[in-house]
Amino acid sequence: MITASTLPSSGTSTEDKQPPQEIRVRVLRQDAPSEESYWEQFVVPYEPNMNVISVLQKIAAISKSQDGRRVSPVAWDCACLEEVCGSCAMIVNGRVRMACSSLVDKLLKENPSEIELRPLSKFPVVRDLSVDRGRLFHSLERVKAWVPVDDSYDHGPGPKISPEEQEDAYPLTTCMSCGCCMEACPQFNKTEVMQREGESEEDLESRKQSTYDQQFLGPHAISQAVLFNNHPTGKMNADERMQSLTGRGGIQMCGNAQNCVAVCPKRIPLTRSIARAGRSATVWAIKKFFDR
Repeated sequence: MITASTLPSSGTSTEDKQPPQEIRVRVLRQDAPSEESYWEQFVVPYEPNMNVISVLQKIAAISKSQDGRRVSPVAWDCACLEEVCGSCAMIVNGRVRMACSSLVDKLLKENPSEIELRPLSKFPVVRDLSVDRGRLFHSLERVKAWVPVDDSYDHGPGPKISPEEQEDAYPLTTCMSCGCCMEACPQFNKTEVMQREGESEEDLESRKQSTYDQQFLGPHAISQAVLFNNHPTGKMNADERMQSLTGRGGIQMCGNAQNCVAVCPKRIPLTRSIARAGRSATVWAIKKFFDR
């Protein structure tokens, strides 16, 4: 028996459910770091289960803009294509995401007319969608986000960690340094150091490092400091990490906007680890005060 609930609604047609024949893509391009950016539009054929990387590969294969002009392929960063390396982060339809896990079918539901791609706005553009993440990795260097090990001899088995400690630490280990949290953070601002006339590459790099030392570390570096300060071996450098966390550009600059945790593709509890870092920094500073 056919009831009214099983009948198709009058406003529904089979054409509404048909996938598009082609996809319109708008890309914010930039030919060089010192050049002005500009928009360029492309049209690529639609295929099921595409992601943004697939779209960019089709643009590279076609190498023509929407109006038929021959153009250079769009530059972007990628490596693993499975949300592990973190290199393909970009702004897709106004939101920072990983290009490899941004599915076209979902994006077209957000905006059926086109897909918009922009480079991360908090990092200097190298070309098109490719950016210089040097500051991101410099922040990790500032907090010594590693376990120092002398590999000149066999240390034997490492220290035992309880299952509870492993479960607590594991989410922080999934950070892939993609920069999504830094892009969304209102306290993390773009810092671009351009090469001066006659300046050597060594002097430019030195000036970059000294400039980055004055800027906010960012959510990812703070969380990694927490991870390694709670590691049995990493604790050896806990004092140095706390100096970075409480120094210029440290945890005191966090405004607790919580944008970082909202955009993290790995769903790392960044605000929780930042809160832990804040408590540890307060205790460390009080101890230092009375130890003088």
